[in-house]
Amino acid sequence: MKRFFLLFIGLLVTYNFSFAQSTSNFNDFYNVDRIQDIRVNFKQNNWKEILDSLKLYGDDMLIANVFIGGSHYKNVGIAYKGSKSFRPGGDRNSFRIKLNYIEKEQNHQGYKQVQLSNALRDPSMVREVLGFEIARKYMQAPKANYARIYVNGEYRGLFTNIEYVDDNFLESRFGSSDGSFFKCSAPSPEEEKNMDEDCKKKISGTLVYEDEASCYLNNYELKSESGWDDLIELTKTLNSDIEKTAELLDIDQVLWMLAFNNVLVNLNSYLGDYSENFYLYKDKFGRFVPIVRDMNLCFGSYKNYKFKASSLELKGLQELDPFLHADNDNKPLVSQILKDPYYSKLYTSHIKTILEENFLNGQYEERAKKLQDLIRSDVERDRYKYYKNEQFAASMTATVGKRSKIPGIVELMEKRVSYLKKHPKIRGFAPEITEVEVLNRAKFERGNLSSFRINATVNKIPKKVRVYYRFDSSEVFKMAFMNDDGKSYDREAGDGVFGIEINPEEGEKEIEYYVVAENAAGLSHFPVHYMFEPLGTNLTELNK
Repeated sequence: MKRFFLLFIGLLVTYNFSFAQSTSNFNDFYNVDRIQDIRVNFKQNNWKEILDSLKLYGDDMLIANVFIGGSHYKNVGIAYKGSKSFRPGGDRNSFRIKLNYIEKEQNHQGYKQVQLSNALRDPSMVREVLGFEIARKYMQAPKANYARIYVNGEYRGLFTNIEYVDDNFLESRFGSSDGSFFKCSAPSPEEEKNMDEDCKKKISGTLVYEDEASCYLNNYELKSESGWDDLIELTKTLNSDIEKTAELLDIDQVLWMLAFNNVLVNLNSYLGDYSENFYLYKDKFGRFVPIVRDMNLCFGSYKNYKFKASSLELKGLQELDPFLHADNDNKPLVSQILKDPYYSKLYTSHIKTILEENFLNGQYEERAKKLQDLIRSDVERDRYKYYKNEQFAASMTATVGKRSKIPGIVELMEKRVSYLKKHPKIRGFAPEITEVEVLNRAKFERGNLSSFRINATVNKIPKKVRVYYRFDSSEVFKMAFMNDDGKSYDREAGDGVFGIEINPEEGEKEIEYYVVAENAAGLSHFPVHYMFEPLGTNLTELNK
């Protein structure tokens, strides 16, 4: 009998994720615990003025030589990035480095582009790295760490080094890069001014359906060769048929994104007044998957959640409604999806998981302090930084800035976690899956097993137990209900053990699966990180 025990799996998953985050290949360009050195050499001494001009009046790049660690790259393209963070004449504008600007095959460890964020409105300097680190536990999100930037020999400061979401990223996460691919962002004031009168205004990347195809052009940036028809079909279906939407959209990953943004008060996202800062990629299963971006304003640094509303004060950020926008027709990823009772429970389950694994145990604070210790000396000697050294030191526990009022991360999250934990839709006791097993061939059973017999022990009044399974990782998971009737390899009827027999469709020998239990209060998964580490077995093992 092949058994998977909750404690072992929980410890193993926690170990895998925390250890992998901090001690994966030390030489990897995005190792979180290693600060990279990037040296940029321009021929021109007036490089700042040239980069300003290129940013304001074109999309070209300035040629430079770049050294990353001990590696030298010639004819590299450099440009300023960002819109809100860009300041003409500024000493700390964010950079985009295109290693293959001229030399098309030039790359560093397979990465062809580098983007360096200036950490605007983040006196702690950890929001982006910590935010992406938490996001990667649950979603396909970019890697991020730190880099010391030198230009023509001068130290320009410590920047956040964020993995660029391009074909390389898509291939590594999804196994393909030829799907429809969009960047969801807010139109510029000029673009919005010139929008057709028939277009809906102030919706950005909400996925609200538009009758006119041209209305999509200013709210979404097409990053693939084609895909507008796919996006329009998604918006039309999302706003009319939630069942069919599941065929076009990875709703589970959307709910992870929404839960993450809400718990971390990341309002510079789909949840904010501008629904922006995420990508949509159509994967090999034909479903759009969200990919988060830009985390420097998470943990309450950005405070606007709807147009013409005052910025939230600290208490409003701490007590942000976990069901924010549930009744807002202009936010259909929330309002349409959460109408479904199962998806609503799935959403609150994700909130609980994020809370339990990162905040209730204090891990976020410990990790943030470790990151600050790592970068402290580089921040202190940064002459162009936005905040004073004492503000960097105080930013974990106190609000910084009289006008911007950027909350301390712990100051925000201690009361936020307490508020969410007590919320009536979150505090309920979901089912507890204590054991999952796959039955081996019985001792005196004739012949070999040709099917998979799975059962799960579930406490706390489960009403429904589902198993999601597939016979190959290239397939999408299928769902089947498990039974507690004494006839489904589940021991005795009504004993809290649910079972099912899954027959391979074409003689498959292997299976990947996970279990979801639901009751009136919520639902739970086994294993917790089912999206990246489902359970698995094979008939050869079971027939021994």
